[in-house]
Amino acid sequence: MHVPRKRFGQHFLHDRNVIQRIVTAIGPVHDDLMIEIGPGLGALTGPLLDRLDALHAVEIDRDAIRHLQQLFPAKLTIHEGDALKFDLASVTSTPGCIRVVGNLPYNISTPLLFRLLEQREWVRDMHFMLQKEVVDRMAAGANDDAYGRLSVMLAPWVRVEPLFDIGPGAFRPPPKVVSTVVRLTPQDAIPLARRYPREFAQIVAAAFSQRRKTLRNSLRALLSDDEIIGTQIDPGARPEVLSPLQFSVLAERLSTKSAHSSNPRPSSNVEDME
Repeated sequence: MHVPRKRFGQHFLHDRNVIQRIVTAIGPVHDDLMIEIGPGLGALTGPLLDRLDALHAVEIDRDAIRHLQQLFPAKLTIHEGDALKFDLASVTSTPGCIRVVGNLPYNISTPLLFRLLEQREWVRDMHFMLQKEVVDRMAAGANDDAYGRLSVMLAPWVRVEPLFDIGPGAFRPPPKVVSTVVRLTPQDAIPLARRYPREFAQIVAAAFSQRRKTLRNSLRALLSDDEIIGTQIDPGARPEVLSPLQFSVLAERLSTKSAHSSNPRPSSNVEDME
């Protein structure tokens, strides 16, 4: 029996009823171009292949790869390597056609989401199993307890649909948390955020760096009180009450300010959303 490896964050799905529910939610049809991330021992791979002409899989564990090659000698193309470095364009030249699925390792789930968002032009939809806590943050709206940096950073790019929860007993070894199956569908939303992604990331990161601070304090290094007021936003507000659209308006203001400044803009890191 293959031993799950902690360094890969492996928790292998084994509950057949849960697997069938996931496949039904995905709804694969025979000619879909689908990529499974982290197939592990193939619990989801087999049921997907029952409905597909072919399936691509990205796996880093060589023992798991040998197992998959023996189990599915036909129809499965395995790409050995780190999913964080995988190029979706390597499997197609047609934008918007790839369906991505997977039980994402908890230790890299957030950076992997943003790596995939960088390649969103190739994606039709994504279905993942993630920690329920992470999905709650992804789907939260302004004034929700779970609302934060991850919620806002996803909003311009994808529609987040939590589908159903999965208990720890469905996995081996059982994780210490409940998981949730979530559907992400690329969308054209919040044009200002998409127009100024760098500034949007800077504003959101600064605002939520200490979420109990007001915008006046957290954005002090980026925008003055008057500049915030000029966007029709109260500088005395806290970040959790602002909508993603309001953050995008602040990003536009920062871009305008930067364009008139001789100082280089500070760098941003949009990958660390947790």
